[in-house]
Amino acid sequence: MNYILPNITVFDQGRFVNSNIFITDGLISKISATTPSYSSDTLVDMEGCFVFPGFIDVHVHLREPGFFYKETIKTGTKAAARGGYTTVCAMPNLSPTPDCKKNLLPQLELIKKDACIHVWPYGTISVGEQGEAFAAYDEITDEVCAFSDDGRGVQNDDFMRAAMKKISKYGKIIAAHCEDNTLLRGGYIHDGEYAASHGHKGISSASEWKQVERDLALVKETGCKYHVCHVSTKESVALIRKAKAHGVDVTCETGPHYLVMNDQMLQEDGRFKMNPPIRSEEDRQALIEGILDGTIDMVATDHAPHSSEEKSKGLQGSMMGIVGLETAFPVLYTELVKTGILSLEKLIDLLHTNSRKRFGIGTPLAVGQPANLTVFDLKKQYTINPEDFLSMGRSTPFAGKEVWSACKLTLCDGKIAYQEQK
Repeated sequence: MNYILPNITVFDQGRFVNSNIFITDGLISKISATTPSYSSDTLVDMEGCFVFPGFIDVHVHLREPGFFYKETIKTGTKAAARGGYTTVCAMPNLSPTPDCKKNLLPQLELIKKDACIHVWPYGTISVGEQGEAFAAYDEITDEVCAFSDDGRGVQNDDFMRAAMKKISKYGKIIAAHCEDNTLLRGGYIHDGEYAASHGHKGISSASEWKQVERDLALVKETGCKYHVCHVSTKESVALIRKAKAHGVDVTCETGPHYLVMNDQMLQEDGRFKMNPPIRSEEDRQALIEGILDGTIDMVATDHAPHSSEEKSKGLQGSMMGIVGLETAFPVLYTELVKTGILSLEKLIDLLHTNSRKRFGIGTPLAVGQPANLTVFDLKKQYTINPEDFLSMGRSTPFAGKEVWSACKLTLCDGKIAYQEQK
């Protein structure tokens, strides 16, 4: 089906212009201010809205195969489309773990069958994410976006060094969950003021940044392409900034919750528990500074749905992880763009452009490209209600938050992946 999106504001070649978008046979055929002759094309009335390239999330848990009671490929990609995403990268802590072609195939089949947007799987660094034997990189490298043992830091230095050398031969990225298990000491929220005043065991910042420091030294030695997942501490930001200045091939991401919350905002509720944890205000400010100076390249949600029972046991007993695909853009737009901290153009770089360039996935919003795009009404204000989510996950620290901007439409390869119901 062919579409016309008339009288909209388009993110075109890095700037916003008032225009019309013409979509023919799944491709963007024209972006023009010329008044369209509507002919037999389907007119989609989005006047006054903004059109962005489809967002790309390089860190999402879709839970299939293995944990379908938390989320499925179908529900997770529907939630992503509602959040404006047309491409996501699915983390590999699944059952079976995608450490060889045989174990990757069930996931690929589910994606082909049920996904309404593009899904790129990760392969694991090690067999079963155990950090003891190398995954079959040669069998899966063409099918995966990168390699990661997400949810676990690779503890052995020599193993990580050897993995970097092997994976660099395929030109792939290692996306590292940086966590030194010897420094966790039973913690489950940030080792800060809230933990101390409420009797909780804290996760030290060093448990993250010490492994970032180790890995950056190994990247400098091996030349591997390296990406740091969910950066949360000021020390990690400083280390990555310094490494970039010295030409180390490193990029990194942080999450919306780390950018707009600090540990003084925690409540005695599992919806405030994730790994890494929400840190101090000083850490949050360092993350903002890292966004502004380009140290932090992208924002990823780390969308990690769990069942309501798994998230109902408070800060101590609940499982780590929150959902984020349906709230990321509204929260970031409300807290960072409308407040003047970030430009809207910068936010699109964080949610699309930088991920596309680094991981080589997704498409730009340009003539001749597949129509992977999303339309938002930036003037719409509403309250986040998890019961309205398309994700099976309901656990978010943003429940009840007033935000601006609502997704009206998401097209993936010119097909409707999500459309707001009036």
